[in-house]
Amino acid sequence: MAPDAAAMEVLKTKAPEAAELLRLLSNPNRLMILCQLAEAERSVAQLEQILGIRQPGLSQQLAELRQSGLVATRRESRSIYYSIADERARAIMGLLYEIFCRDARAVAERLRPEPDRPAVGDSARFARVAPRA
Repeated sequence: MAPDAAAMEVLKTKAPEAAELLRLLSNPNRLMILCQLAEAERSVAQLEQILGIRQPGLSQQLAELRQSGLVATRRESRSIYYSIADERARAIMGLLYEIFCRDARAVAERLRPEPDRPAVGDSARFARVAPRA
């Protein structure tokens, strides 16, 4: 078999697996969950608070990610913690972060207020306009 033909055969066998991974990542909620888990292990309560996804919907998305093997769980007392278990998902999340999030995070860091100065835009809230004479 020619090298190109051999590569095409590998691609044909791997394409359904790649398509399923992309299908799992194509849901915005699952994508945001994985983005958070790419940064650090998180509990369900932390994910709910950070993402603003209500617990029933969050649990449904986490269950699908767990069943597919993309995330792993760890129980600590009454809390369940999630982390990314699939290195392919971790690599894709890293790439997506670089493409979509890196610049947004840098902007957010610049806008974060320092303890001794107001946040950008706060001064406008206190500006007063004098009536024209």
